Parts: sequence; C-alpha cells; structure tokens
Amino acid sequence: MSQPKKRILVELRAALDGHSGIPQAARLLFRNLARMPDFEVQGLIQHGGHVLAAGLPDPIDGSFVGANVAESVHQLGKVIIAIEERPWLVNVQGFMHSLLMVIRQLIGGTQKLGYFDASRFPDFVWRRLFAKSLPADDLALVVSQKYRVQRMPWHALHITGLVTRWLGGAFYGRVDTRGIDVLIAETPYPGRLSRGTTLVIRYHDSIPLLMPHTIKERRYHQAAHFHALKRNVADGAWFMCVSETTRQDLIGLFPEVASRAVTVPNTVSHHYYNEDSRIEWVGDVIRTRMSRRMQRIRSNAIASILSGGVDSQQVEYLLCVSTVEPRKNHLALLAAWERLRSDGFPHLKLVLVGELGWYHQRITRAFEPWMARGELLHLENVPAGELRLLYKHAKATVCPSVGEGFGYSGVEAMMSGGVVVASDIPVHREIYGEAAIYANPYDVENLAGAIKSVMRPEGESRRAERVELGAVQSQRYEVANIAPQYHDFLARLPTRLADHG
Repeated sequence: MSQPKKRILVELRAALDGHSGIPQAARLLFRNLARMPDFEVQGLIQHGGHVLAAGLPDPIDGSFVGANVAESVHQLGKVIIAIEERPWLVNVQGFMHSLLMVIRQLIGGTQKLGYFDASRFPDFVWRRLFAKSLPADDLALVVSQKYRVQRMPWHALHITGLVTRWLGGAFYGRVDTRGIDVLIAETPYPGRLSRGTTLVIRYHDSIPLLMPHTIKERRYHQAAHFHALKRNVADGAWFMCVSETTRQDLIGLFPEVASRAVTVPNTVSHHYYNEDSRIEWVGDVIRTRMSRRMQRIRSNAIASILSGGVDSQQVEYLLCVSTVEPRKNHLALLAAWERLRSDGFPHLKLVLVGELGWYHQRITRAFEPWMARGELLHLENVPAGELRLLYKHAKATVCPSVGEGFGYSGVEAMMSGGVVVASDIPVHREIYGEAAIYANPYDVENLAGAIKSVMRPEGESRRAERVELGAVQSQRYEVANIAPQYHDFLARLPTRLADHG
C-alpha cells in the first residue's frame, strides 16, 4: 500500500511583494515543491495589512462546480479585490473584523481557512504571485495547485501577540490547519496550528534581533520578530535556514532548536546565466529604467548620461543591486567609488538598482550631487533579463552590506558571468566561497583597493579567474542542486499524526 502524499501548505504572503529576496524565495520554493510527486502542495494567500474576503467552504469533490458557480466566482473575486484595493469602507470593515477576530481568539476561537480556486483566475495568480520569478512555462503548474485563504492580515496577527504580551505572555490565535501535515512560513509565524500540523520556518536571518538599528519601524519589527519566534520555538517548530551563518545565529539565540534547525540554501531564478550580449545595450537599460527620483534631480542629467560614454564600448561602471537602506552600506560604496574616480578612473560610473527602502534619506542626499551630473545612476524596476546584462558588463558587482542572511545579488552576478566584490562578513564567505574578492565593509580604502584589483590592466587574470570560479560556485544554488535538499528534509521531517477530519 502506497504512502499518502505529505500535505504541505506554503505561505505566499511575501510573493505579493517585490522581485528579489524573500518574495523570490517564496515563489521558487512553491514551484520546486509543486514539482515533487511525494507532496501535495497548497499555497496560503494572505495580505500583510488588508483583511481579505472569505474564501469558499471546503469543496466536497475538490472542485467548484454546480448551481453556485457564479456565486463562487463572485466570492473569490472579492478576495482579489481586497488584495488589490483598500477603499474606506473596507478599512472600516477591516478594523471591526480584526477586532472581532482578536476577541474570538482570546476566548479560544480558531481562524478558519477558506479555499481559493486558482483555475478561475489564472491571470491574477500568475501575474500577481509568480511571474516576477518563474518562467512562463510554469504557469500551468502553479495554477493547477490548491490554494487557501487566511482572512486576518499578517500584521494584525503580530499586533495581537504584542498587545497581549502585557497580560503575561504574547498570545497568538490558533489557525485551523486540520488536514495539513506541514505549514512552511517565510518568517516567524504569528499563529499556532492545529494539533496535526508541523510548523517549519524558512528562516532568512536574525537581523531584527542582532542589528535592530538597521530595520524599519524598529520597535515594532524587533518585538514582532522576537515574540513570534519565541512562540514558534516553544511550540516545537522546525527551522530551514537559508545559510549556516543564519542557523548559527538562530542557535546562538535559542540553543534548544539545534536539533530542529537545518541549512538549505536558497535557489536562484532561471533568469540568471552567462549569455553573449553587447555592452552597447547597457545604455538602453539605463535610459529606460532610470528612477523617478533621478529624473527629478535635474533634467540635464539625461543629456550628461547620453554624452558620457554609456553607449560606447569603453563604458566603465560599478553595479550594486539592493534596496537602498542603511544595512546595505551604500555610503561606504559611494566613498570608495569617489576615491576610485580620483585615483585613475575618472570616467567610472556607479549604477544602483533597487527601490528606496527605510531610512534612506541620508543616503540619497549624498547621491544627489552625483545624480545631477549623470555619474551616479539609480535604476528601478529592472527586469531580470536586463539585470543579467548589467551584471555581466559591470567592472564589478559590489555587495558591501554589513549584514545578510544569504546574498542573492552576488550569486546572480556570478551566474551571469560577472565578478563580485563583497564585504568580508561570514555569510558572504559561506555563500560566495573563493569566487568573490573580499573587503572590510567599514574601511573605504580597503573597499576601493579590492575593487581596483579587478579593474587595473594587470588585474585581468585575477578577474578572469574569479569569473571562472563564480560560474562553478553559483551552480550550488541552481534548482537541480537545492530541490533534493528540500525534498529530503521534508520527507524525513517527523510530523505528528495529522488530523484529516
């Protein structure tokens, strides 16, 4: 008699957000698990701040057909609208609904999960949740999976715990996960599960606890991360950490999870590979992807860019791909770049790709004089194919961050045939190995020197060696190498006797 498939519910809240980081990790994880015949994978649809309409009740035969098709489609359409819009009436209803749900949880109620029929809304499911990271060939795969709806916003669940901690301990409501063997959450999960479900946290980093001065909404995020994580640990959750560095940080905080924490690195999107391309195309990317902020600085910046050599074969630029926020260490990179421009590389440009994040004002003020001259180029919404081009032709992709859980941009650059200069922090040493050139992130001279070492004519052999090493190192994070690690961990995971009633 064959073993029943293990039922795995994957949190997809993060997939509603940006291109890279945790959003990309969530999409790739779901796709990878959906390909495995041993598992029945479902996606958990939830919003960070919006109360969602209820999904459908449990379908008897797994489909939504019959006399109530129109009513079912109407109800599911309201789930989508609640994700996409938040009119004032929804705000009022959402507040009242959240308040009632909190009260219900406090008196022992359980949050029900509704069902969502993706086959009725393939365009929404594909474009809103998956298209930013997956190839179009995966559309049929992801639309054919089952989905659940959690109405209460993720932030409201965290706030429930933070408010009730004054009553003697953070209280998190129970979610009805009967019939689910494993729930995989992308961050510490602000909830408790049914008796038969094992919680797995895809743990990305401990930065909210170890570097709270670098995070947004510091007081809230530090407390939310800590109290939810503490509850997960006490409830026997398992942790699938994205790097051994992250795993050691977690164990340093909660030694009792050592036997329940494993390291399974992230996979990287299929979009990144070393292709033949022309450096002349870099100018087209810069012109079309320039950020709105950059365009507002001064209109003649565009003219400066077009006359400054970005269309020629002699273009020289450094690349940094990350959200603009303090932990990413842009100010040190800016100072190192300025040093290089005055020390033999007067035409070197700095290309920054990424959205403006939290506490960016001091950083962007330092950018503005160079933006106005068209020497520092800030780009937004760069598609992966164009980013692949930028990685390949950059003099170096610089990853100067002072803290990371993994480090996507360096791996993407290596896959694209680029050379990487990275801050000398433990996680970069672990993920990039000997393929990167390392520098002290707090020493501008050292960082400038590391970059210069692959830009000088006598550094060409060193550069070529690093590109070759990067091609080998980055293969470790291809789907073919990481997916079996997901499978082995989840297949061996000791789950409780699931209540499928």
